[in-house]
Amino acid sequence: MPEPPRLTIATSRAVALVALLVLSACLAGPSPSVAPVTSSPQTPNVTTTPPNPSSPGQPRETPSATPVPPLSLELPAERDPRVVDVAVTPAVAADGDGTLTVSVTSMADTRVDEVVIRWPTGLDATLYLAPFEPDAARIAEGGPPLIQAWSKWVVGPGERGEPAGTTSLGWGPLDPGATLQIPIVVTRRGPGPVAFDLQVLAGNAILAADDGDPAETRVEIP
Repeated sequence: MPEPPRLTIATSRAVALVALLVLSACLAGPSPSVAPVTSSPQTPNVTTTPPNPSSPGQPRETPSATPVPPLSLELPAERDPRVVDVAVTPAVAADGDGTLTVSVTSMADTRVDEVVIRWPTGLDATLYLAPFEPDAARIAEGGPPLIQAWSKWVVGPGERGEPAGTTSLGWGPLDPGATLQIPIVVTRRGPGPVAFDLQVLAGNAILAADDGDPAETRVEIP
């Protein structure tokens, strides 16, 4: 009867090595997967600059217009370069009537055929200006001849281009170097102080003051 094969030392070592490899393969599992590291997005630093009003595209504040005082007059489109000196002397009681004297001195070399004193008609609500004081003798039938120094008295709009909203009183002529003293009768119709524009013209063209500005002044009555 044959004998079973004997294991040599070399064979035993080979068997042990194979068993060790099999055991290592069983114990070693699948390598764990590594999740990718994701960095959170960073928010960039944003610096906000306040809007500059002077930058293009930005709205700008519009300066408010200077309010026009009451009883003002618009300057006529026509200008006369002849120079006159104008002085206004009011003598009106605070609660009564009076007079307004306009003095016009010519600094020009030529005659002004007609000097026109102009004021806003709206002044009538407080002060009524007229070139004379009405009385019975002036209009009486058979009375003395009607003599007047003024050449016109017109509430605009007038036939000679006097603008609406104005009253124009004509006087003259005014020779070079001469002075006209123009008395105006003032009748009070309303209480309180009042201020108004007064212009001096040749026809409808405003004359010039000695500083080159239009011959216009602001009259104040207490």
